[in-house]
Amino acid sequence: MQAHYAAPESPDARPGVIVIHEAYGLNQNIREIADRFAAVGYAALAVDLFSTAAGPICMARIVNGLLMRPLKNGIVRDLQSALDFLGVQPGVDPRRLGAIGFCMGGSYALQLACVDGDLKVAAIFYGFNPRPLAAVARACPLVGSYPEKDFTARAGRKLAVALDGYGLLHDVKVYPGARHSFFNDRSKAYDADAASDSWRRTLAFFDQHLLGSPGSGSG
Repeated sequence: MQAHYAAPESPDARPGVIVIHEAYGLNQNIREIADRFAAVGYAALAVDLFSTAAGPICMARIVNGLLMRPLKNGIVRDLQSALDFLGVQPGVDPRRLGAIGFCMGGSYALQLACVDGDLKVAAIFYGFNPRPLAAVARACPLVGSYPEKDFTARAGRKLAVALDGYGLLHDVKVYPGARHSFFNDRSKAYDADAASDSWRRTLAFFDQHLLGSPGSGSG
């Protein structure tokens, strides 16, 4: 699997983050998100889920993992391998690993959060919930950002209720007026205010769980 790796030059031990793209693939927008993590002290590995086979085969695997076999599929296994790879990079602390994903990638970040005990925190941007939703009872702390003008808003609200019920640390927010891909500054749906606030919340949540900053993390 191909990937884009970004890390600070400091020799200090640092947490690591897997960045999972949306259906547009590992494009410049996703690379820049990895670079933004590196700029604030994280090692970031932006994976290319479309690089493991021919395009139609990759897409079939992705759809199968979303609709037919959530939680137990080849994409989750690929992401677990990427997480293992990230954890052995020089300077990366394997005890402090997180994931972030967008749309399709957000759905897989949430699946990974439910099945991988090495993952300490995950961020979901306009992703689908796993089936069964009860799987989130095993999830690590989660921060989610959803656009109101989108079919995933309902998933975000249902996720927040489930996490409340299981007493799990989370921060889930639905942004009024925002649309799908609001975080992508190359998208027509880009919403600067929602993007800025969701990035601030995500970093604060990751800092809390990977760097040890104070805060409750619930919302």
